[in-house]
Amino acid sequence: MAQNLSVIVLAAGLSSRMGVENKLLLSFQSKTILETTISNILEANIGEVIVVVGHEAERLKAVLKSRFPDIKIVENPYFEKGMTTSIQTGIRAAKNTEGYAICLTDMVLIQPYEYRLLAQQFLDFYKQDEKVIIQPIFKEKRGNPVIFSHFYKKSILETIDTEGCRSVVQAYKKHVKLVEMPTNHVLQDVDFKEDYERMLSMQ
Repeated sequence: MAQNLSVIVLAAGLSSRMGVENKLLLSFQSKTILETTISNILEANIGEVIVVVGHEAERLKAVLKSRFPDIKIVENPYFEKGMTTSIQTGIRAAKNTEGYAICLTDMVLIQPYEYRLLAQQFLDFYKQDEKVIIQPIFKEKRGNPVIFSHFYKKSILETIDTEGCRSVVQAYKKHVKLVEMPTNHVLQDVDFKEDYERMLSMQ
């Protein structure tokens, strides 16, 4: 399995579309959304885990340090400038690695076996193409997490996109491998209260 991946978990956002509550601290499966997602990623055992915090960093760090003492936590002081700054913060904190799996903390339904499936696909394609980008799809819709090979470190650190690395994916689309997933979990995030209520009904 891809032990040499760096899994960058983005937990720095304002979650403003949820209202005043920090969505990552909402309850899910007897834990918080934050804890559930991190637990699933750790169980997948695909590499080092780096959690990038920003908004309400001290609250999140308190939860993370008590539950997950072995993960790396880094703080992004520029989180209000967009998601890309958090991706860049995580990549700077990563060890030498073959790839970066960019994970969203609110995609709470993704199961450990699904993370492992994507990591294994990355390893398989990486042997043939050191510029590979892995992106999950379900019924032709693209989802997350996306895994970039280490080749893209410089491009990602230099991108001026504010909300992710779409321009990098577009510039190297011939290296993108779409991986068909067994469920729609890779499409399901929690942006609004209706999303959260739907997630709760799926527990």
